[in-house]
Order: sequence, then structure tokens, then C-alpha cells
Amino acid sequence: MLIYSMSASVDGYIADRDGVFDWSVPSEEQFRFHLEETRSLGGVVCGRRLYEVMLPWENDPSLRDDELGAEFAEAWNALPKVVFSRTLGRVEGNARLAEGSLAEEVGAMLAATDKHVEISGAGLAGQAIELGLVDEFRIFRNPVIVGGGTPLLPPVTVQVDLELVETRTFASRVIYERYRLAGRGAA
Repeated sequence: MLIYSMSASVDGYIADRDGVFDWSVPSEEQFRFHLEETRSLGGVVCGRRLYEVMLPWENDPSLRDDELGAEFAEAWNALPKVVFSRTLGRVEGNARLAEGSLAEEVGAMLAATDKHVEISGAGLAGQAIELGLVDEFRIFRNPVIVGGGTPLLPPVTVQVDLELVETRTFASRVIYERYRLAGRGAA
């Protein structure tokens, strides 16, 4: 199953007009949840910007100073990653630059694992949504309105029916919303 998972503001943005998303820094409780989610994945397909945001987990030892950070870095680094970029000449760690189309790379990543694969980055996920590749949406709705910026979801040309399969409210008041495409069933 291909999962799109991102933090968003109440008004549906993953970053504000200046590209800032510091309002989405997870609490310890939410970070532990992210760790378990990361451990359950078989791979990640991501765009350049998200790859660069997450790159410190590959090469910054200060992020491993506490037990939780070390556990997340280990889980993140173990994941195979496919990075879509028109500007990067190389990537680091357990990542490779995409060589095929989005549909080909997602198909190959899913075929290489018996676990779920995550797609990250709004632009790339938007393309996957348009292609009908995304099976599940996991949104961390932060209690903030930013009034514009990078939208969580792209405009779509046809209605996409979803079913809500799980919600959770963290102590930080972030609400986790998990949706599956209607009719896809449990996976």
C-alpha cells in the first residue's frame, strides 16, 4: 500500500508562505508515534525538498544524542529511499535517485517489500494522487492556521472518495487523521 503522510495546518498547508513549518515539530509523544510508523515501512519515495529536510538524520550525529533520536535515525537510515529530483546529482545514505517514472518507481518499491511504502513531499504526492497510486492518507492536523503556502493536497480533476479509518488526538492537540480510498478495504 502506498501511503501519503504529512503534517498540515488546519487550513491545509504543510508550510506557510515563507516555507516555514516549525509549527509542525512533533511532541515527544508524536515523535514516538512517527518512530513506530517509520519502523513499519518498507521504503520511502520522496521529492528533493523532503529528502534534504530529512538528510540530517543520515549524517548529523547530534540528532542521535538521546535514545529516541538514535532510534529514529536508525529506523530512517535503514529504509530504502527513492528521490525524485531534477537538480541533485547524487544522494547519500540508503537512497538513490529515481531513474524511472513515478508509477514505475512506486511499483518497483512496492514489489521490493512486503511492507507499506510512504510517499512524501506535497508535489510528488500530488502527482501520485493524480495517477491513482495513493491508497491511504495520514494527516497530522496541527492547531494553527497559516493562511497560505504549500498545500497538503493538489487540486484534483475528479472527486476522490475516502473513508476515515482512524483518528487520534495527541496531548499537543495535534489530530491524526487516517483515511483510505473508499472501496480499497483493509491492508
